[in-house]
Amino acid sequence: MTDVNEVMPSGTRGALLQQIKDKAVVHGKVTLSSGLEADYYIDLRRITLDGEAAPLVGQVLLDLTAELDFDAVGGLTMGADPVAGAMLHAAAARGRRLDAFVVRKAAKAHGLQRRVEGPDIKGRRVLVVEDTSTTGGSPLAAVEAVREAGAEVVAVATIVDRATGADEKIREGAGVPYLFAFSKDELGLD
Repeated sequence: MTDVNEVMPSGTRGALLQQIKDKAVVHGKVTLSSGLEADYYIDLRRITLDGEAAPLVGQVLLDLTAELDFDAVGGLTMGADPVAGAMLHAAAARGRRLDAFVVRKAAKAHGLQRRVEGPDIKGRRVLVVEDTSTTGGSPLAAVEAVREAGAEVVAVATIVDRATGADEKIREGAGVPYLFAFSKDELGLD
């Protein structure tokens, strides 16, 4: 895992961390998409769809993945969609072309019947992203779909890691590096 403190400016990273703490952490009993129960919920759509915070997401994740070689980014809809969009725009602002793609939960039954939407990723090196990972199930589903579409997955990256097994599951299950910008500890969560 890359030490994010070494690769990104503290100003942007610190600003995003504060945005997450202020806007996205919700306390109370919740059932996560993994089926696990928790005493808090990290609602990162409050960040990835926020006009002030979303640009920071793109910058922080580009910095986090700066050492990787990829030209398209995406993941399982819905959590990955705004993350990929933020990275696409941040890359353009830096003079870099980066395409985005969306992985459907199931292939469409009409039209082109594609499971991976957007520019064709066959033969390309791609980064799979997610807003937050608990067990790694969503990124693993995306990795499988992207590989079926003919792309090479270079890594999985997420904004927040809940530290409940995603790292090991992705590294062992998908055989790719797992990177995250923030741990639950950095958010003051246990």
